[in-house]
Amino acid sequence: MKDKNAAAFLALFTGYLGVHRFYLGQVGMGILYFLLFFTGISIVLGLIDAISFFTMDQDRFDIKYNPHLFERKMEADFYRNTYNYREQRQPPSRRETVPQSRPKPQTPPREKQNAALKNSGVEKYKDFDYEGAIIDFEKALEANPRDIAVHFNLACAYSLMENTEKSLFHLDKAVGFGFNDSKRIKEHDALAFVRVQPQFETFEQNGFRLAPQLAEPKADDLLSTTPNLLDQLKRLGELRERGLLTEDEFASQKKKLLG
Repeated sequence: MKDKNAAAFLALFTGYLGVHRFYLGQVGMGILYFLLFFTGISIVLGLIDAISFFTMDQDRFDIKYNPHLFERKMEADFYRNTYNYREQRQPPSRRETVPQSRPKPQTPPREKQNAALKNSGVEKYKDFDYEGAIIDFEKALEANPRDIAVHFNLACAYSLMENTEKSLFHLDKAVGFGFNDSKRIKEHDALAFVRVQPQFETFEQNGFRLAPQLAEPKADDLLSTTPNLLDQLKRLGELRERGLLTEDEFASQKKKLLG
């Protein structure tokens, strides 16, 4: 494990010889600094490196120089912070009021599929198979596009894949659908990569929401792009399936098109 402060002090006092680069496992860079010592350039580079290490965020340092430690840390954090997908059992008082002869309600197939995909995504996430986890989470969204937990965990997975745009997109969706735990967004280890990106400051100032032009287009805008009536009706049905239109809004828009 590489220590950030140790690297900083080595850069400050022996940076001109490249000792801190050898310490960080960057042998090639260390040799280059040693050769540049005779020109005086490595002295300046060592001072710059020292300042950089002293001011660097610990998460960012771990991402660059302690990747295995950071992955183990994120795995532990995932168990601690992500949503629990298991359905809560009914309280004993509630169960006692249900007649024993009454059949238990069956979970709809769509909900079963959604839960299975989410659990599969979590298992793949635990095995560091982030691409596989993303595939399962995306499929789960097809069954329930408004699932806050899936959007949040997709944001985490995309952050670990260093895909800033998609990570922020799913964070925006989670917040839009009711996620209000800003502390988790600010402290979750899996979101460390996104937090050090320049776009995140604006995202945070905007209440953890994307600017309108970066978010998904509104339903009315999507409809207006298809002049053909059959295409509009088809798109209208798609918007309802994706949860962007309620049943009442769907009926109202359909009535306008057919009127």
